[in-house]
Amino acid sequence: MRNILAIYRRELSSYFVSPIAYIVIGVFLAISGLLFYFGTFGARGLITQVMQYRMQAMQSGSGGDIDVPFIIIQQLMGFAATVSLFMVPMLTMGGYAEERKRGTMEMLMTSPITELQIVLGKFFAGLTLYALLIAPTLVYNLYVAKFSDPSFPWRIMWSSYLGLLLLGSVLIALGLLISSLTESQIIAGVGTFAIALFLWLINAFAPSTGTIIGQVLQYLSVIQHYEEFTRGVIDTTSVIFYVSLTVLCLFLTLQSLNSMRWRRA
Repeated sequence: MRNILAIYRRELSSYFVSPIAYIVIGVFLAISGLLFYFGTFGARGLITQVMQYRMQAMQSGSGGDIDVPFIIIQQLMGFAATVSLFMVPMLTMGGYAEERKRGTMEMLMTSPITELQIVLGKFFAGLTLYALLIAPTLVYNLYVAKFSDPSFPWRIMWSSYLGLLLLGSVLIALGLLISSLTESQIIAGVGTFAIALFLWLINAFAPSTGTIIGQVLQYLSVIQHYEEFTRGVIDTTSVIFYVSLTVLCLFLTLQSLNSMRWRRA
């Protein structure tokens, strides 16, 4: 545990020594903030659409309320997940690639630290930074809750953040895996984004009929499981999917480091 904490602190401090963490966090908050504002309050935003709907309902004499907070949460968390797809590869591309390029990976491999401790330390550091990345978006939800009635869907908000953390853990583990296979940060970043995008859109290739292939492709879609959380449903199947995919990527990263040590032996 002590060695894992040492790697964890080393990696977390390295993020903030370089400008990459500040740039990624700043860009993430700027994009998600703009999307939240224009998607909710802009000329074509949700609030405008709701007001138009209610005016039409009053004129026609028909009823029908819209759960605005619920829609705003779904919209905001959808924005956050989409932006994460672009930001996480920037966080993880130097996880191992930069170490290999600078030659510091050899120092780690020859130190009294096991490959598993290195993998876990780097992963938890990346996950912590990701949690810091998405934490400020709570302000948007709390702002909506301030102007909502007591029926604000807190359960949906917290389940959405749980899903976002699980989704982020998969993206981080995948990014570290790709980074362990190359010395180029550019290749690691682009490779991570390409594979993550494939897992994101894989359900689009599912046949319209309910075949076994279609069900498998839909199950492998990372965004398909995330949508369950944004509806307030904490499905154990989705949790197991995210945890299993994260563990698989970490296991493959461990094997990559083991092969690196074997080649140097």
